[in-house]
Amino acid sequence: MDQVPSVGRIVHYVSYGTPGGEFSSENRAAVITAVYPGSHQVALAVLNPTGLFFNESVLYDAGERDLMLKGGGVTYRGGTWHWPERV
Repeated sequence: MDQVPSVGRIVHYVSYGTPGGEFSSENRAAVITAVYPGSHQVALAVLNPTGLFFNESVLYDAGERDLMLKGGGVTYRGGTWHWPERV
């Protein structure tokens, strides 16, 4: 992790999606509300289109290269956070 998480920073939270696939896993904007020193866990306020979601313990995910995605994109596990992609 090349950046350091701190309270107030904007990150991406990855939603789980639904088991049946009706809704896919998606990035959601989130604000770090607490940082737990010595770990890659943070507390987040997740901004969903239908309301707010608060999670007190979310793990960081650096992502995995997926060569099947266009441009060799990166995939992230649901229920984790990561830094926003540079565009």
